[in-house]
Amino acid sequence: MLTVLIRAFRVPDVRKKIFFTLALIVLFRFGQILPAPGVNVLAVQECLGRSRGGIVDMLQLFSGGAMLKLSVFALGIVPYITAGIVMQLLAVMIPRLEALKKEGRQGQAKVTQYTRYLTMALALLQAATVVSLARSGGIFPTCNRRLLHDQGPLMVVVIVATMVAGTAVIMWLGELITDRGIGNGMSILIFTQVVAAFPSYVSNIFLLNPFALSVMLVAGVFLVAAVVFMEQAQRRIPVQYAKRMVGRRMYGGTSTYLPLKVNQAGIVPVIFTSSMLFLPQLASQVTGGTGPVSEWIARYLVSGDHPIYVTTYLLLIVGFTYFYVSITFDPMEVADSMKRYGGFVPGVRPGRPTAEYLRYTLSRLTAPGALYLGALALIPIIAFVLLRDPATQQSFPFGGTTILIMVGVGLDTVKQIEAQVEQRAYAGFLKEPSART
Repeated sequence: MLTVLIRAFRVPDVRKKIFFTLALIVLFRFGQILPAPGVNVLAVQECLGRSRGGIVDMLQLFSGGAMLKLSVFALGIVPYITAGIVMQLLAVMIPRLEALKKEGRQGQAKVTQYTRYLTMALALLQAATVVSLARSGGIFPTCNRRLLHDQGPLMVVVIVATMVAGTAVIMWLGELITDRGIGNGMSILIFTQVVAAFPSYVSNIFLLNPFALSVMLVAGVFLVAAVVFMEQAQRRIPVQYAKRMVGRRMYGGTSTYLPLKVNQAGIVPVIFTSSMLFLPQLASQVTGGTGPVSEWIARYLVSGDHPIYVTTYLLLIVGFTYFYVSITFDPMEVADSMKRYGGFVPGVRPGRPTAEYLRYTLSRLTAPGALYLGALALIPIIAFVLLRDPATQQSFPFGGTTILIMVGVGLDTVKQIEAQVEQRAYAGFLKEPSART
């Protein structure tokens, strides 16, 4: 990795892209620190220092601490990710969206525009929920400080509008990184959010129990190595292309492979499941936490070490992994594309038999991939059982979502940097020499 970065900084074009990406990351972090108008910063800091665990840690992770600080970028990248997942689910149920995805660049631009509209709608809903929790004290239940200087309707509208506008700016920053920077912009920003919250967890554990921190760091090294191994694992389906004449030229006759990753779904199932289990807790906080339903949620769906919570968490991850893989990878479409260009899997007939073979292979790969995601997501729960110190439990930093985002986005970004460096190297190698006079 260090060698790739050194080579990247030697290429002027790639170096400019890296600096441009870093500049936008700094701007993104500044917006997460900058408080929204009307927020009592001292009260928020005091309540943030007192409160730990439960909904507070969940908000801390998915917003990089910005939501708890009620900043301009308080909502982070979560509305856009949620909108993207919803659009992928709707494409399966709405034929018009599925047709747009197949229309090429123009159709994809329309789908992207619809995703932006949905992001703004979700941002408006989430901003109103966050401000409502701030007014009622639901964000920090154990803190009685007043988080807003003015709780009137006009100030509430101003704060909500500021957070929604901040979400629009975040989308713009992500698209700028994708177009002019290095890597996928939205992935880089969510990576920034997770990494921003990580040092605070480590420092808290060091102050509470240095020995526990040493054990966690050693275990974290092996955990990162295991995640890298699983993220790189893939099944390569051999594909042979027959020779065919196009005009006067002969095409085909080459051998290649179709890579199928073990973790084909990536980080999406864990994020989606965490959000699904977070919604009942949020609804319980908004309603005041009273009533039989709220008590049942607080008893079974808030405590991470409860058997019902663990079972529900694992089943949701496994089920959504299978569902997400089925909507993002269509074996029939891949088989038809291979057949159209004269490709076939050796020993398997083109067309429907190839699709059935790919579906069978993908199903066998998805099973260990789903169990891998479930086991990785249950690591914090196992740590809660092993660590007897409640304060250390609440500050455990090596969650499945954290490690997956850090490792997955890091590997993808390094691969894209290496690809751009190699592209420039080949361009320089193939450049025609200047004519001699």
